[in-house]
Amino acid sequence: MNFADIAGFAFDLDGVIADTARFHTQAWHELADQVQTPWTPELEASLKGVGRMDSLELILKAGGHQGEYSQEEKVALATSKNDRYQELVKTLTPSDALPGMPAFLAELQAAGYRLVLASASKNAPTVLKYLQLEDVFEGVVDPASVAHGKPAPDIYLAAAEMLDLAPAQVAGVEDAQAGVAAINAAGELSIGIGPASDLKEAAARFDRTDQVSLAKLKERLS
Repeated sequence: MNFADIAGFAFDLDGVIADTARFHTQAWHELADQVQTPWTPELEASLKGVGRMDSLELILKAGGHQGEYSQEEKVALATSKNDRYQELVKTLTPSDALPGMPAFLAELQAAGYRLVLASASKNAPTVLKYLQLEDVFEGVVDPASVAHGKPAPDIYLAAAEMLDLAPAQVAGVEDAQAGVAAINAAGELSIGIGPASDLKEAAARFDRTDQVSLAKLKERLS
């Protein structure tokens, strides 16, 4: 895949544009305590980049509770987690954007690239509002509108459709293995931010957000 063909970018949110993952972690940890599932580093890692209901199922399974709750009760648990997360999100300010990302987004805009958000979080529009970045993106793919969450390609295919671009014209930016897998499965160009051990399948990778620039992408992918 040639970087010269890229006309749009689809961004994940958590760990790419802002570190709201800490809020998710705190809220999920509190919910795990509520359902008496032991919180472990392995459980925390398994939730990264995964949607809300799927994350709840992982927590229930980890504690051996998967058969103890009705669907209605599961929805109530997930809703209570989200309510707690939204309380924490209200503390965000523009200074909470990850280092270098506002500048990179502005650089892409100035170069004529089209941008959308492809986050597993249903709260992405709220987060963008508090970061004052809502005007940067043409739209936000609603994860509730796609049949399958990451690592399935659905959300990134929907992002390409939102931009009215072919998948081969879109680059996806992710920090999680599930996200990179989703980008690749969609036939898009995958850009990973994080450890090489987690992002081996990314077409291009950077250790940190402040290392990403248009010039470096062109250098690595052209």
